[in-house]
Amino acid sequence: MNYIEHVGKYFIMLFQVFKKPQRRRFFYESLFKEIEELGLKSLGIIMFISFFIGGVIALQTALNLESPFIPKSLIGFAAKRSIILEFAPTFCSIILAGKVGSYITSSIGTMRVTEQIDALEVMGINSLNHLVLPKVIATIFFYPFLISLGMVLGIFGGWVAGVLSGLFSGLDYIEGLQMDFNPFLVTYAMIKTLVFAFLIATVPSYHGYYVKGGSIAVGKASTKSVVWTTILIVIFNYFLTQMLLT
Repeated sequence: MNYIEHVGKYFIMLFQVFKKPQRRRFFYESLFKEIEELGLKSLGIIMFISFFIGGVIALQTALNLESPFIPKSLIGFAAKRSIILEFAPTFCSIILAGKVGSYITSSIGTMRVTEQIDALEVMGINSLNHLVLPKVIATIFFYPFLISLGMVLGIFGGWVAGVLSGLFSGLDYIEGLQMDFNPFLVTYAMIKTLVFAFLIATVPSYHGYYVKGGSIAVGKASTKSVVWTTILIVIFNYFLTQMLLT
């Protein structure tokens, strides 16, 4: 019953979030601030992890294809599919859920326990719309770019790993990248990214907004929000794959 209550409160929260902003100037200022906090400051970790994970995927694929009858171009093909379908949209979103989700919960939760949200309500401001909507828009519009960058760097990291290790040539890898390219797979990855971005913005916001207690409660809410966001990403990943690829 407790879970049903939380689901109901979550959808009630969304109803309040997606209302017309009351003060557009403050809304745009908050939006650009959230793009910087939630998007631009995540560029470094996504670029670093994408490059090296792409290299690991290519190396592991090459080491497992020892038969001389299997063309080396299959390494690039397998790396491309793995990075576009799962690594970039799903794995990077889980990383962002940990980094961004904890920040969102702690920032909103701190405002709750220090009664700043109560002050906004007293002034007649829709606090959910004021605090959460800029985060939702910032993640939905910026994360597709972030994930696309992760795809490119992951594939490039695989090429660099192959050239430096000597396990396969760069030409074979590029040939595999061009083999049987299906544009819908990129569309599928972007659809998943948009859904995951929405979850990353709203689920931690819910845990932060409804936190009760002091600073310890905010820390516990941050941990819980990361766990639940990750769980929901994995669940939605399964259902989106089932609906879009089967």
